[in-house]
Amino acid sequence: MFSKVLENQLLQTTKLVEEHLDSEIQKLDQMDEDELERLKGKRLEALRKAQQQKQEWLSKGHGEYRETPSERDLFQEVKESKKVVCRFYRDSTFRCKILDRHLVILSKKHLETKFLKLNVEKAPFLCERLRIKVIPTLALVKDGKTQDYVVGFTDLGNSDDFTTETLEWRLGCSDILNYSGNLMEPPFQNQKKFGTNFTKLEKKTIRGGKKYDSDSDDD
Repeated sequence: MFSKVLENQLLQTTKLVEEHLDSEIQKLDQMDEDELERLKGKRLEALRKAQQQKQEWLSKGHGEYRETPSERDLFQEVKESKKVVCRFYRDSTFRCKILDRHLVILSKKHLETKFLKLNVEKAPFLCERLRIKVIPTLALVKDGKTQDYVVGFTDLGNSDDFTTETLEWRLGCSDILNYSGNLMEPPFQNQKKFGTNFTKLEKKTIRGGKKYDSDSDDD
């Protein structure tokens, strides 16, 4: 019975895709040469802008997972980019190294986001100001303000064996990178097994809102 329902759903989906393609082909058939040239021009312009944006990101250090040596350097890095993920770490914490390998992969995949790490021993002021007490912590910064945090591995399935896709999903929930999957379905094989209730709609209270300003005195 289940297989029959699934088969019907697949057939319906295939039919919708075919109808959409037929409609697009019909539109193209009805275009004259001038319209086709305008369409081609728009697509070429979109590709040109996308390439320019990519080069701009790369010039600002996107595309790699880097260490920022000090709080002041982090302030500057944040000012330059709209979306930043910063991992606060300590050399003696084993779980920090687990995050490293996933962040290296994501930094290369998501050029729209800058990926950094900062040693907490070099950032006492910032750690106090952002109330960072658990290591590792990821600070998710958008437009110069901390929007959210990933504290430990609770939101990643409560397991050291979480996948890169799981971290990608979690960051996507905070709109700190462009996530192409379904935000309402965490990529856990079995949520109950990992004991987490995190979803996009039932997200933990955000402790963010702090602006990255080296001259600010507010708490």
